[in-house]
Amino acid sequence: MKLSEQEKAAHKAAFRAMSPGKKLEHIGLYYKWPILLTLIALLVLGSVLRRELTKKEPVLYLAFANAVIAADLEADLTDAFLDAAEYNPKKQEIYLYRDLYLSEDADTMSHEYAYASRMKVVGAIQAQKLDLVLMNREAYDLFSRKGYLAPLSALPQEDPAVAEELAPLLRENEVILSDNALEVMLGEAEQEERITQTVPNALAVSTLPLFQTAGLDGELFLGVVANSPRLEAVSRYIRYLAGAPDI
Repeated sequence: MKLSEQEKAAHKAAFRAMSPGKKLEHIGLYYKWPILLTLIALLVLGSVLRRELTKKEPVLYLAFANAVIAADLEADLTDAFLDAAEYNPKKQEIYLYRDLYLSEDADTMSHEYAYASRMKVVGAIQAQKLDLVLMNREAYDLFSRKGYLAPLSALPQEDPAVAEELAPLLRENEVILSDNALEVMLGEAEQEERITQTVPNALAVSTLPLFQTAGLDGELFLGVVANSPRLEAVSRYIRYLAGAPDI
């Protein structure tokens, strides 16, 4: 119901005549929900603005698969690279996928975790948000067989010394070009058949100076994801790991 001008004036006069405590009580009684909704809207807006202002642009996406990376080594693999490559760490980052677990022989307890990790990897590759993978032998075999890794026969050629140093670290692995696993599973074929190819698609990085003092358990491999759109940054990263003075 719309108030007349006289009624509005009477309400204003009555409000002005109230004590401070009564005024607060009146505001809380009649304007509580509009005030609360306004505060919630301001909080949401502030959160969105803060997230946008502090959001960093990934220069690379790096995954740790079946590899436990200590905090010191993680800093060397991320922040130290950004500094060496003269990126702005306040606005740019290396995005990490930590604690991925990949296995074809996962037991009942770890099967769900292995499945979730596999889905995360597949989604990241499809979205072109995975460039490099640090992994143990089991994860390397899985990435390779699926054809997820790019051939590394052409190492960073802008620095022949780096390419020469990395050449002995190249590792070959099997890539499945085609198979009839689905037909076997459906009972349409009795014997599994597959066509494979051996490809140099990883670097055994455990002997590089950056990793030698990290106390790693077992050999560690670095692979480049085949559909990575950030190959220039990938090349700089590999040269950084190799200790190139200018990246």
